[in-house]
Amino acid sequence: MIILPEKKIWTPDNSFLLEYRAKAETGEIVIGQDLWRELDNLSEDMLDDRYIYDTGDAIERIDFMQQCVRLTQSPFYNQPMVLMLWQKALIEAFYSFKMARPSKELGMWIDRFKKLLLLIARKNGKSETCSGLSLSEFILGNEGGSICCSSNDDTQARIVYDAIDTMRMLIDPKDQDTKRNQQYILNRVSNTKIFKMSDRTRNKEGRNIDFAIVDESHEMKENTIGKPIEQSQSLKDNPKFINITTEGFIRDGYLDQELKKGYAVINQEEDGAAAERLLPWFYTQDSEQEVWNGNRKNRLWEKSNPSLGTVKKWEYLEEQVDEAKKSKVDRIYVLSKDFNLKQNSAQSWLNLEDYDYQAIYDLEDFRGSICLGAVDLSETTDLTCAKILMMRRGDKTKYIHTKYFIPESKIENNADWDAGARYSEWTGAGLMKVSEGNDIDLSIVADWFYSLYTDYDIKLWKCGYDQRFSKDWINRMEFYGWQKGNEDLILILQNAETLNNAMKLLEADLTHQLVNYNENPVDRWCFKNACVEVNSKGQGLCVKAESAKRIDGAVTNIILYEMYRRYRTEFREIIERKVA
Repeated sequence: MIILPEKKIWTPDNSFLLEYRAKAETGEIVIGQDLWRELDNLSEDMLDDRYIYDTGDAIERIDFMQQCVRLTQSPFYNQPMVLMLWQKALIEAFYSFKMARPSKELGMWIDRFKKLLLLIARKNGKSETCSGLSLSEFILGNEGGSICCSSNDDTQARIVYDAIDTMRMLIDPKDQDTKRNQQYILNRVSNTKIFKMSDRTRNKEGRNIDFAIVDESHEMKENTIGKPIEQSQSLKDNPKFINITTEGFIRDGYLDQELKKGYAVINQEEDGAAAERLLPWFYTQDSEQEVWNGNRKNRLWEKSNPSLGTVKKWEYLEEQVDEAKKSKVDRIYVLSKDFNLKQNSAQSWLNLEDYDYQAIYDLEDFRGSICLGAVDLSETTDLTCAKILMMRRGDKTKYIHTKYFIPESKIENNADWDAGARYSEWTGAGLMKVSEGNDIDLSIVADWFYSLYTDYDIKLWKCGYDQRFSKDWINRMEFYGWQKGNEDLILILQNAETLNNAMKLLEADLTHQLVNYNENPVDRWCFKNACVEVNSKGQGLCVKAESAKRIDGAVTNIILYEMYRRYRTEFREIIERKVA
């Protein structure tokens, strides 16, 4: 039973929450509209007779964090945790609202908020904050309690778990009061345990959790972690569930559903029992334009980065924004992770002006040249594309020559026609070669590379390929003398980890008109169709939005650029020697 004093008058002088709101009003702190509305809601609730506002539990935890907890990451390692005002205001709000226990006698009070959803940009100290708060619960919370550190996978779940353990060791280095074993961290005095759990953990149900941290929930497609945790807290009077995350790229996943609930609370569109016990705390920009117009003077970036200038460096964010202006991959990732602006999982990669410019050349001018090659091989529905890259001494331009291959049965395809394909026209212009039947005879792709040598004396030095459907092509290439084992033929995996840097380099060169693809209309069509999908590591991959919109030419260009990226030093040396 919690005995609380009568209601008192709260002001910015005795409440971190109201002090935070007051400094936002004066402009000393810059926040976005989402947080503004929630602070207004909380200020009104402090006057609501349904609640008593008592900061005792919050102050106890804030004092413990500042007086006992040490930081775990460089360059602040082993320094005292000095909480910023936003952290104090958040902890105070989460712990200080008390409400009457449902269906119990008057005078019995419990914490109002069971659940906190903290949306905050990366590198603002969210993991350290929640680790310190978890350690305070470990020491100050219920005896025999269970504290859970959770995330989408084991690696992410370990981040908060290991940070808590490091903080524990810094204040109890000899394990006198606490210890860690392979399963959990134990408080020897209170028998409270801290354990980690991920989507891969077996038997997630049946737990008895008092306090839970779910980190980076933006990667979760389904509610396979949150629901078991909430169900495990059903017997607790004052359970705490903290969801800390940045924005992500998964549409209609777990985070989107939680954000929808949070916005309903902020906008006062939902007032049910679950909404009453949810505290949404969102650090968001009010528009994308604030990202491009933001700077140290107007401080607009602080709306999604409350620790900017204290934990997160202005120099770092300025560099990130500068990169985002140059690369679509970086732009998508930075807007999502550094400014909490939701991005589609796949967006158009290039703007029209990036590839629609005048640049032609005569292949005859490259007679006797050395080239790099790349292929994107297919069997039936997709096109097959083969490309070579040539360069001249003292010229940064990459000259690209292309041949497409298509099954005879695909020439007349209504879906592709509607998507912009003109296969008959392109075949008649010599841009495509038709393969008889329903699939592509990949040996004719190898024949094309050999024909460049016989017709133009253009010698293929190295060629990149993907392992799919490559057997017939490799056999024919080896027949002509290019050997897989001699590193003439290079396996290039089509994944974001492999092709991310090549994709950025190609985009940059297209932007600066350093790619002369002879105004190939099939290439233009593929560039127009190409989308970029960004993973959780900020790496991009070229994908198509619709099946009929082919991107084979764009993908092959990226593979070709990966070949150039890997071998450009040797390639340029060969060109220099040949000309000399």
